[in-house]
Amino acid sequence: MGSLLDDASLQDSPVQEGGLTRETGHGVARLYEVDPLRDRRWQSLVEQHPHASVYHTVGWLEALRRTYGYEPVAFTDSPPTADLKRALLFCGIRSWLTGRRIVSLPFSDYCAPLCDGGTEFGSLIGPLQATRVNRQWKYLEIRPVNGGFDGTAEKLGFETIGKYFLHRLDLESAAEEIFRRLHKDSVQRRVRHAERVGVVELCEKSPRSLKDFYQLLVRTRARHNLPPQPYAWFRNLLDGMGSALDLRIAYKEQIPVAAVLILHFKDKSYYKYGCSDERFHHLGSIPFLLWRAILNAKSIGSRTFDLGRTGVDQHGLLQFKMHWAPVSGSLTYWKFPPGPSLNSSLSWNLSFVKSVCAYVPKRLLRIVGTVLYRHIG
Repeated sequence: MGSLLDDASLQDSPVQEGGLTRETGHGVARLYEVDPLRDRRWQSLVEQHPHASVYHTVGWLEALRRTYGYEPVAFTDSPPTADLKRALLFCGIRSWLTGRRIVSLPFSDYCAPLCDGGTEFGSLIGPLQATRVNRQWKYLEIRPVNGGFDGTAEKLGFETIGKYFLHRLDLESAAEEIFRRLHKDSVQRRVRHAERVGVVELCEKSPRSLKDFYQLLVRTRARHNLPPQPYAWFRNLLDGMGSALDLRIAYKEQIPVAAVLILHFKDKSYYKYGCSDERFHHLGSIPFLLWRAILNAKSIGSRTFDLGRTGVDQHGLLQFKMHWAPVSGSLTYWKFPPGPSLNSSLSWNLSFVKSVCAYVPKRLLRIVGTVLYRHIG
């Protein structure tokens, strides 16, 4: 792959069946570079490691690469001839607008280091901190889901650049009991209303379904004065994730009124995207789809339904998710070295983007999204 570690201090190891690895010495530490898309050991590590999530999978990483040109790279202390025991996963971002950096991971709610939060994490991240300037990285960004990494990150000089709530619904109880715990007015009654008025669900990954989903997404993003993600992103997700992705569309008399995109990995399902036509909000289509997604998650053996992150200032979204699941944890994003970053200026940038997009026709918002998103991962 196009290595992020190109400089004279590194020497290539032999090419192996699983891909190309590189090693560098920093005292007694020795790191190897692994290509998760080519090295067969990567998926084995992801399947076995307790901290792994859907965002570590090859399908997700391939969609990031194909859509935005981000090259995934993992750093490990496992030699090329040994099984992978632990690793840090990043994507390399090269942008003339926002600079060159490595992020774990772009457009992912979180991406836990596949190691413990103490000595193992320090031994893997330390050499990357030491060689950051030589690699021309503006900064390293990590998005752990386990608070056990926070103390070590702070000791190693990382600074906080984002805080979020995390919502997870426990699926261990019977479906009737889960439904009973959901908000009576905002969820239960709206689900039953959608069923009574004849809202129907279609779960398939056909070109028609993807087109209907994307039209709803464009409409939803425009409603919030934001550009939509590129159409190619969702097409690549459908191609790469296979059976690990569900696309659920709600129709009323053959009119698409709402849609959700759900991911699955091991014993967890993830609500990643939702969109709707505001003219049909009275039908209760989004609660209807989410409840159907939860029932399906239980049927395939998921024990947790992850509703993703919510910013501390996203009051409407926070209230919506609280109707389904209480706040079950927090996420902290970390950056090294301290100083200005894309995230630290994101609030101002977001306000500026919204003010501009408010006057951009919907047909042009797609172009804005295609150009903009690859720079802000």
